[in-house]
Amino acid sequence: MYTTNTEINNQLSIWLIVMFWIISFMIIVGGLTRLTDSGLSITEWELFSGFFPPLNQNDWIVYFNLYKQIPEFKLQNYNMTLSEFKVIFWWEWVHRFLGRLIGLGYLIPLIYFSFKIKITKLFNLYFIFFLICFQGFIGWYMVSSGLVDRVDVSHFRLSLHLFVAFLILSLIYWNYLKINISRKITNKLNVFIPLFFLILVFLQISIGAFVSGMDAGKIYNSWPLMGDTYFPNDNNINNLFEFAALSDPSLVQFIHRNLAYLIGIFYILIFYKIYRNKMYDLYKSINYLGIFIILQIILGIFTVLYGAQIYVASMHQISSIFLVSSCIYFFYLNTKFN
Repeated sequence: MYTTNTEINNQLSIWLIVMFWIISFMIIVGGLTRLTDSGLSITEWELFSGFFPPLNQNDWIVYFNLYKQIPEFKLQNYNMTLSEFKVIFWWEWVHRFLGRLIGLGYLIPLIYFSFKIKITKLFNLYFIFFLICFQGFIGWYMVSSGLVDRVDVSHFRLSLHLFVAFLILSLIYWNYLKINISRKITNKLNVFIPLFFLILVFLQISIGAFVSGMDAGKIYNSWPLMGDTYFPNDNNINNLFEFAALSDPSLVQFIHRNLAYLIGIFYILIFYKIYRNKMYDLYKSINYLGIFIILQIILGIFTVLYGAQIYVASMHQISSIFLVSSCIYFFYLNTKFN
C-alpha cells in the first residue's frame, strides 16, 4: 500500500490495471506483427517523427523505397506491391504507436502521483518507467538486427524484447495486487516453490520467442512425436547440449515441448502438496493456474499441428498473458515482501 488515502489508492489501482491491459494488447499486437512478418517494414527508429503514419502517396513511396533497401525485400519480398507493403506497415506502425501511448500513459499519471505521494515510496513505479523506456531501445535493437545480412530479426533479441515486455506486465500487476489483495494467509508454501515455477514459465516464454523467431513451429507438425520419433531425427542428441542448439529450429521446438511437460509435472506436484496439506487459502489460485496451464498446453499442441497458423498461434500467445498473470498472483500470495 502506497498511502492510507483510499481515493489515491483507488486512482493508482485504476491506472495500473489500465496499463496492464494496454500492455497486454501491445504484446498481442507484437505477436501478430511477428506472425505476419511485418516487423521490418519501418526501417528507421523515428522516435518522434513516426508518431503519425504516412499522410499522402509521396510519404508511402518514401517508406516503401526505404524498405526496398533491406535484405527482406531483396531476397524474400521482391515482388511485393505498395498495397501489400501497406498491410505489413500498419502492423508495425500500430505496434510502435502503442509503445508511445504506453510511455505517455505511464509517465503523465506517474508525475501526478509523485506530487500526491512521496517519490521515495514510488521508486518501484519509476523503475517500471525505466524498463518501459529501455524496452523501446530493445525494440529498435531487435529491428536493427534484421536490416543487414538477414531477412528476419535475431531470435535472441526478439526473445529479450518479449521477456522485458512480460517483466513490465508482471511488475505492474504485482503493484496492482499490493493495493487490492491481502496476503493474510496462515498456511503458505515455501516462497522458492512458486518462484521457481515462475522462472520456468518465463524461461518457456523466452524459448517460445526462439520458436517464433526461427519459424520453428512450422516444422514437425505432429504430436506427441516429432515426425516418427520423440527426438527429432534430423539431429543428434549430443547437439542438445551445445549453445548452437538455441539456433537450431528442430532442437528449439524439442526444448519448448519438453519444458512444457516439465512445467505441467511441476504444477501437479504443487497442486498435490497444497491439497494434501489442506492449504485452503491457496485452492483458488492454484486452480486458476491449472486452468491456464492446461489451456496453454492445448493451444501449444494445436499451434504445432496447424503449422503455427496465425489465429491459433496468436491465441497461444494470448493465453500466455493469463498464465503469467496467474503465476504472479500465486507467487504474490506466498510472499511477504513488497
